[in-house]
Amino acid sequence: MDLLRFATAGSVDDGKSTLIGRLLYDSKSIFTDQLEAVERASVSMGAEYTELALLTDGLRAEREQGITIDVAYRYFATAKRKFIIADTPGHIQYTRNMVTGASTADLAIVLVDARKGILEQSRRHAFLVSLLRVPHLVLAINKMDLVGWSEERFEEIRDEFIEFAAKLDIPDLTVIPVSALTGDNVVSMSDNMPWYTGTPLLNHLENVYVGSDRNLVDGRFPVQYVVRPHSNQFHDYRGYAGKIASGVMKVGDEVIVLPSGMPSRISGIDYGGKAVEEAFAPMSVTVRLEDDIDISRGDMICRPNNQPEVSQDIDAMVAWMSDEPLRPGQKFAIKHTTRRTRAFVKDIYYELDVNTLHRNEGASALQLNMIGRVKLRTTSPLLADPYSRNRETGGFVLIDERSNATVGAGMVVRA
Repeated sequence: MDLLRFATAGSVDDGKSTLIGRLLYDSKSIFTDQLEAVERASVSMGAEYTELALLTDGLRAEREQGITIDVAYRYFATAKRKFIIADTPGHIQYTRNMVTGASTADLAIVLVDARKGILEQSRRHAFLVSLLRVPHLVLAINKMDLVGWSEERFEEIRDEFIEFAAKLDIPDLTVIPVSALTGDNVVSMSDNMPWYTGTPLLNHLENVYVGSDRNLVDGRFPVQYVVRPHSNQFHDYRGYAGKIASGVMKVGDEVIVLPSGMPSRISGIDYGGKAVEEAFAPMSVTVRLEDDIDISRGDMICRPNNQPEVSQDIDAMVAWMSDEPLRPGQKFAIKHTTRRTRAFVKDIYYELDVNTLHRNEGASALQLNMIGRVKLRTTSPLLADPYSRNRETGGFVLIDERSNATVGAGMVVRA
């Protein structure tokens, strides 16, 4: 079975955690003791029904306030597919947590309360999904039971969101009316909304095609570790271990090692302790080359006629995650694929208003949860592709060297 990673997003109290709880409950993916614990907690809180949101809201502060603060990961499987869920917060001050959860997702579910319609945070999260190049987006219009299962209200919200989404880069958009509390259109079709002719949410998650989302054109293999076993039996073994970021690698392929530019040829590929003839993203393998080349962690093996940009000057969109503002002149550690070096902020081109998509070119700093385009200068070159082409080699994080905290998530626009 293949794997689908998806994240939930949306404004506060739109029902993200309840939706995930309903998915787990109706698909029979929770244990009896888990359900009993949630039922006891619901009674102690004075709830009139079982609070399925407690299946994901595990922090004490989350349960007391009825909100999601940290990203909660849950795992379940059906007969067709395995799933990893990232339940992300809705509060604006936790936008950085939402970016973290959605950065590795194949699909995002943006929930909207049918009573409130499209809110600022709904637009913010939809924009972030587009910025992070999540290939598939589901707009789940939740709490349809509280608007009398109104088709007119559904179409009103759907049309408003489609108009906003037209300004974004969203290749695949699906709109589903649901009630997470009652389970309508979550796992099975709803009898209360006969006017809806689509599929329930789980069926869509099981069948959405993600095979073509991976970049299998640009061969990129960032070296994570040089393998040299200290054994007489393998004294002449030398391999380069890591995860294939994109593309396909085959035994006999001509390759080039960056940043040195040294050419060679793949003599062997080892996967799971066995030799294979080819490997593709996102497999973790060990690659052997015909020539002895000085290769270390952070170098990249790619095709001679298909190479990333090798540059110390990077233009990027940055989602800022620190309470201390980002300003020109600051220095950070930068982590890109397996390479870590230092970066200097040369300039801030503009700050982006995620509601209007207006560019504020007079911005002198990026505050917490703001997004802007910046220019960076690194002490050693990065081997980068535009994020729009390759999420693996186009993404990076900025790290505060004093605290070792991740303070920014970046997406390469141009190197």
